[in-house]
Amino acid sequence: MRPSRVQPGLCYLRCGRYSLLVRPATIAVIALLLVLLALGALVGVASGSLPVPAGAIIHSLFSHQALEGAGQYVVWEIRLPRVLMALLAGGMLGMAGAAMQSVTRNGLADPGLLGVKEGASAVVLVVILHFPALSVVWRPLVGMGGGLLVAGLVMLAAGDVSRPRMVLVGIGCSWLFAAAIGVFITTADVRDVQTALVWMAGSLQGANWPLLLVALCWGGPAVVSLLATTRGADAALLGAHTATGLGVNLRRHCGWQFIAPVLLTATAVSCVGSLGFVGLVAPHMARILVRGGQASLLWASALLGALLVLVTDTLGRLAFAPLQIPAGIVVAGVGGPCFLVLLWLRRDRL
Repeated sequence: MRPSRVQPGLCYLRCGRYSLLVRPATIAVIALLLVLLALGALVGVASGSLPVPAGAIIHSLFSHQALEGAGQYVVWEIRLPRVLMALLAGGMLGMAGAAMQSVTRNGLADPGLLGVKEGASAVVLVVILHFPALSVVWRPLVGMGGGLLVAGLVMLAAGDVSRPRMVLVGIGCSWLFAAAIGVFITTADVRDVQTALVWMAGSLQGANWPLLLVALCWGGPAVVSLLATTRGADAALLGAHTATGLGVNLRRHCGWQFIAPVLLTATAVSCVGSLGFVGLVAPHMARILVRGGQASLLWASALLGALLVLVTDTLGRLAFAPLQIPAGIVVAGVGGPCFLVLLWLRRDRL
């Protein structure tokens, strides 16, 4: 494979008959984010009430004999699933936010603002509190049903996904379901309320290997479908007539671009609870750091979302030990100021 320069900032990577147009600066940013994620994951697994040397953790990836007793249990059964779940949930929310903002052409569009989180949260809470014996495998499926139902209602009421009215309708639906959740909490048993509040705050304490596998199985196809529609998304940004002339089926394209973020959001919410601001802030940060098409935006948003959730969960777990602050609370505390800073930096473009 050899690179061929075409214009400043871009180059072709060619291998036989196949070629790929890439932006070296974007690749460098994504590589840096991957390094930061690896370092953050290592710190998250090594730190806690029982410190574990980073070298022993790396060796344990290849040999279980590197860790013994309590260290092995803490790393493999508690911290590692939690760190991986933080990466997966943050990545899904970041990618979902980027796709939703692109398909609606609205920088404020977020699955949370469209009522998807509240719809998924409502049905998952019913399952957690009234059907506790039900396997965790069914939670994402039930959450997807609630999220898709709310998204369908919002789309039906708005009439067009590209109009600002859709965000307003979504906010109204969010308030409606939030009120229903509030009524549900105020009338439930105190012990059930405590469980519901911890889950709704976006806690990763319950992360384990089965739940991680479930999230990967449900979220993986949605990620693949989004990445497969990136060229169509780039064409759709040029306008409906241009995209149709280039052979893009806009109805099918918009359907996939709308359903896939809903599935990603519902899966993340069903597994770890509500994590606000991730899908809203990560795409804006990605647009500042990288340039290029929809593929670059999706990858950068996913990595930034994963990094944001990982850092906030680690801070919430370590800053006030032995008390653990749910990641959703820390994300809201960090995401609010970050979003205000982003709005100030991009004030001339909004």
